[in-house]
Amino acid sequence: MNTPDSRADDRADSPADLVAAEDVLLFVNAAITATGQREFRSRAVDQQLSLDFLHTYVRVNYRRVYAASLALDINHHNAALIVRRLLETADEASPEERRTEGRLIAARLAALPPQRVYRLFGELRRAKVNNRRTRAIMRDWLAARPDLGHDAVKYRAGLKTVARHIHLPCPEGGAPLAEIGAFLFRPGKLPRYEHPLLDAWRRAHYEQGAVAELPFTVAEGFAARHGMKREVFLKRAAPRMTRLERLRTQEQRVVGDRRPGVDLTVMPLTRLALYVLSLGFQERSERRAELTGALRAAARRAAGAHAGSWGRVHAVLDDSFSSSGSGQKRRRPLAVALACHHLMEVLAVPGAYRGLWTSGARDALLVRPWGPTPLGMRILDALEPGADGAAPERLVVVSDGWDNAPAGLAGEVLRVWRHRLDPARRTAVVHVNPVYDAEGFDVRRLAAGVATAGIRDAEDLPALVEIARFAEGRTGPAELYAYLDRQVARFISGEGAAS
Repeated sequence: MNTPDSRADDRADSPADLVAAEDVLLFVNAAITATGQREFRSRAVDQQLSLDFLHTYVRVNYRRVYAASLALDINHHNAALIVRRLLETADEASPEERRTEGRLIAARLAALPPQRVYRLFGELRRAKVNNRRTRAIMRDWLAARPDLGHDAVKYRAGLKTVARHIHLPCPEGGAPLAEIGAFLFRPGKLPRYEHPLLDAWRRAHYEQGAVAELPFTVAEGFAARHGMKREVFLKRAAPRMTRLERLRTQEQRVVGDRRPGVDLTVMPLTRLALYVLSLGFQERSERRAELTGALRAAARRAAGAHAGSWGRVHAVLDDSFSSSGSGQKRRRPLAVALACHHLMEVLAVPGAYRGLWTSGARDALLVRPWGPTPLGMRILDALEPGADGAAPERLVVVSDGWDNAPAGLAGEVLRVWRHRLDPARRTAVVHVNPVYDAEGFDVRRLAAGVATAGIRDAEDLPALVEIARFAEGRTGPAELYAYLDRQVARFISGEGAAS
């Protein structure tokens, strides 16, 4: 990145650089885990205020690192916040910084869900951010959309806002852009549309048969307007549903005497874990083979080339009551732990994985949020050699870090283990935390010498373990900034965020 805060020179290990590296890691953890929503132990407003301070602090002091965070596996909420803050403060950047930021922003917007991008563009309009670079970024993103007609129907308000903000030309005539302009700003002027979705939307106002041709979220409103029975509507709309929409509505769709199944093996691992935890114990037991098989298939897909590369792995998995999350993030921490459990089983050498739940549960499929958090006791168990007498090569703790049975035991166990029993670090210890601590501006840590990283999706575990090593103190700031430089280069070249 070629910045004073990232230069690998004789000042790389100075106190200022060490503090800067700690600030960067703190922000990355927050950008991965925090979403501004309520958590088990903090309100949404606390999360938002804490996150707002961090974004302002890092943007002002480490602008290039702030922009480089777009190349990491941060969550969508923080990616949109970073893009907005960079565009709002374009006058604070040098020409070289603006060029790099523009490429990072374009690459990140292409990876974000379209509804979130339209929401971001609406926020920029309300903030009156309308410089030439912002308009160019919006125009380029719209030009890359595969079907603006689809967007006009599904994201009508968002597309209309963007078109007004950037003065998108909508010429008269029969061109597709002209049709979209008429659809957005002059509805009812054209007797029919050449674009099938636009015309289906027109016909759906008076024709029930056209409702099923629309995207599911749009069709739901028309179905309610026509008074269609839910079962009939869902049966007709099924071919146009996304995978997630089919999963959400499968309990409502009945074919004969049975509910249609959904191919769970193609679902993302963490999303699948959330679905499994939403089912009752009886249904999980009855569908054990199907659900376990799907989780293992998703884990193998997420592990990819990392499968079997972690050696002997022992894990401590938090299923205490706090893993129930909040009303906005229901069971999210427990779902991350369940997904990590299956992923680490694949990452470890076959037969060399051992997972310990804090509640003492032995059946991962039937875990539930329950009881205190005896992390210290479970870590002691996890550090014990396996059946063959060999110690684990890697210990992974998946928890929110609130060790309370007894309080502080986990940190003391890890401290003694590292300094007295394993000073050579034969066992690598990593703590991944799915919950952002608003008061501490970071994820809660178990011990000072333990590598800790925030996590939102279990699929990111291999990459997060690589980031966590920078927090352990064995690598310097130069290595951290070199890592960020590599991720920026990969991201801009089209290889995607760190994975």
